[in-house]
Parts: sequence; structure tokens; C-alpha cells
Amino acid sequence: MIGVKMNFDVKSLPTPAYIVDESLLKKNLEILKQVSVQTGCKILLAQKAFSMFSEYPLIGNYLQGTTASSLYEARLGREEMKGEVHIFSPAYREDEIEEILSLCDHIVFNSFAQWKRFKPAVKALKKEAGCGIRINPEYSEIETDIYNPCIPGSRFGVTLSRFETEELEGIDGLHFHTMCEQNSDVLKRTIKVVDEKFGKFIAKMKWINFGGGHHITRPDYDIETLVHTILFIKEKYGVDVYLEPGEAVALNTGYLAAKVLDTFVNGMDIAILDTSAACHMPDVLEMPYRPEIIGAGRPGEYPFTYRLGGPTCLAGDIIGDYSFKKPLAAGDILVFCDMAHYTMVKNTTFNGIGLPAIAAWNPEEGIKIIRRFGYEDFKNRLS
Repeated sequence: MIGVKMNFDVKSLPTPAYIVDESLLKKNLEILKQVSVQTGCKILLAQKAFSMFSEYPLIGNYLQGTTASSLYEARLGREEMKGEVHIFSPAYREDEIEEILSLCDHIVFNSFAQWKRFKPAVKALKKEAGCGIRINPEYSEIETDIYNPCIPGSRFGVTLSRFETEELEGIDGLHFHTMCEQNSDVLKRTIKVVDEKFGKFIAKMKWINFGGGHHITRPDYDIETLVHTILFIKEKYGVDVYLEPGEAVALNTGYLAAKVLDTFVNGMDIAILDTSAACHMPDVLEMPYRPEIIGAGRPGEYPFTYRLGGPTCLAGDIIGDYSFKKPLAAGDILVFCDMAHYTMVKNTTFNGIGLPAIAAWNPEEGIKIIRRFGYEDFKNRLS
């Protein structure tokens, strides 16, 4: 990552801090909009990956709306971005369904039991809400089970053997989500299975949602195959097609600036930062993955290798091993790349560690501090 350059100076920022480069965000959005223009599909922001709502007015200029996994996300999408609001949940709560229905344009049910339970509430609405069923094609090329919604015993979606054809009255769409950070060749093979298993039901629908996990804005992504796959379903069945990427919207648009607090030796050089894998970039531990640092290399690539750790009491709060051209010292600032998605939405105040500030940059305004967090943000989550 030595060749990566930022358009701004992080030295004036509080640390830790997330920074979103709006020029890079626009670049991603332009790619997504072009797919929408070419195919006539509708693309929604999956808020589970990126919920920086200060950017929603910008995102709303390119995408057709948001998709939610909960009442609160649905409300955020309705309040902060123009366009459609869709929702899916493995199960809806009785005490939330009325508000969810009032907020959402589409509501996707995970089972026919849920659909039958809440069908009266849908019928009682004065406004029309599109209702769908999530299907499970029992096909996925995701290799890590924790992210694979099609593993045996999955809690997601209705399999073909459990599909209740007699309960389709009032259902006007189908939804599937079987991908994670994958290219369009995977979608093409998945659509073949979906078409073979559920094509006779798609023919009765108004829309189908291809879910998320499409890495559309990745440099090596095959957009042509995506376009052909979307058009295949649209032309064969005459349905509207939705995509709901989250990561692709914010991919490679954000950074996390962190400060070195201390260095010492225990069998190897160790540096403690003011940012935490456990608190501020949990996918480093959950995926797991190794975020890149501007100016740093892999262990041994440059003369000085350090194990980078966070300030929490968790023994495993380790970001990874990195090498540098010169020794690290307290006060040095390190910049982690691709820190917009699945960071702000998943961070915690474990150990009373403060949340990173949130900032944005664009060439017209420069750096903007959107929000800082303090003690009250930690305390108010507790009682």
C-alpha cells in the first residue's frame, strides 16, 4: 500500500477517526448508477454495511433508496434518504410490525408462517406495501460458513421443498441473498439455479431482489456479466430487478487514522494504538482479514516489523503484523485503508474505549468533522 495517496492530511484530526473520501464515494456511486441506467434495475443501499447518514443526500442522488434489517434502519432510511425503503428480517416483532409497514415500500418475509401471521396487518394498511418471500436456492459459493446463508440448517429463506404455492396471494416479489464479496460470475451461476428451481414462481411476481454481496465497484468486477444476468431475468419474466449492495457502495472510500501510544519488545516489536480491532474494526477478528496501512508492508517486507494491538484488555485485540521503513514511536499516526463499511455500523464501547470521530473530505470543503463521541455516548448505552 506504499503507493496509496490520500487527498488530505490526517495530522490535524483527532484520533482515532474514520474519514470518508467523498470523491471516492462518488466514483463508486457513478459505477452503480451506470448499471442501473444500462439495465433498468433499481439499486438500494444496504444500511447494514454503511449507515453514515450524513452521506445519504449524496447517495440518494445516485441510488433508488435503502434496504433495512430492522425497524431502526428502516426509520433511518426513511428519514435521511429520498427513495424507496425495503426491509428483510428473519422474524418481525409483533410490537414493531405496524411501524415497519408504515415506513417501508417493500417488506420481505423469511417464512410463510411469518407472512400468514402478519398478512392481516398488511391488509389493514391504507397504503400499499409490496410483500415478498425470501427464497433459499440451497446454492452458494461462499466458503466461510458464518457468512453463508445457504448452509444446511440455515435460518434464512424458504427452500423449494417448503415453498407454499397456495399462500402466494398478496405476495408480489421474491428475494434471495447468497453472495459475499463476490464477482458476477458467481451471480450468473446462482441465477441459473434460482431460475431452474423457482422460475415458475418468478413468473407470477412483479419483482425479484438479488440481494447483496455483489462487489460491483471492485476494480476487477465483471460488470458486463452482471448486466447480462439482470437483463436475462427482466426479459424472461418481465419483472423489476433490485440489487442491494452495501459494501460496494463504500468499498475503498474510507480510512481509519490511529495514533501509536507505546512501543515495546516481547519476543518481537509491539506497538499499542489508540484504535482497537475488537471495538473499531471488528471484522478484522470476525472475518478475519488484514487491513492495509498506507506506507506499511507485510512482515519482513521493510526493515522494522511490529505487531499492532489495541488498548483493550482483550488478549486477542491484535490488528496484525506490519513492517515499516523506520521504527515506530509514540505519536506516530497510522492510516488503515478501506475502513468505511462494516466499521461504524459494528463498533462498540467495550472497556469504555471511546468511539472514533467521524469525518469526511471533499475537494471543495476539505476535511469536515461530522461527529465526535465522548463519555456520554458510552454511559447512555448502559444503565
